[in-house]
Amino acid sequence: MNKALDNTVLAISIIGAVNWGLIGFFNFNLVSFLLGSNWLSRMIYAVVGLCGLYLLTFYGRTKEATA
Repeated sequence: MNKALDNTVLAISIIGAVNWGLIGFFNFNLVSFLLGSNWLSRMIYAVVGLCGLYLLTFYGRTKEATA
């Protein structure tokens, strides 16, 4: 179960990072383009943010795996 959750969270975070790259390089926000500026796009940003926070736990788990 954790492996599936980890892969899902990682995929969502990568998609979020690509969106931020598009914003930085081309001033193009893919989420706003697809969904507009409404509550759904805010929910997408919130989910990406939560996934990023969850990925912080990877640091602790990688230290345990190498020890």
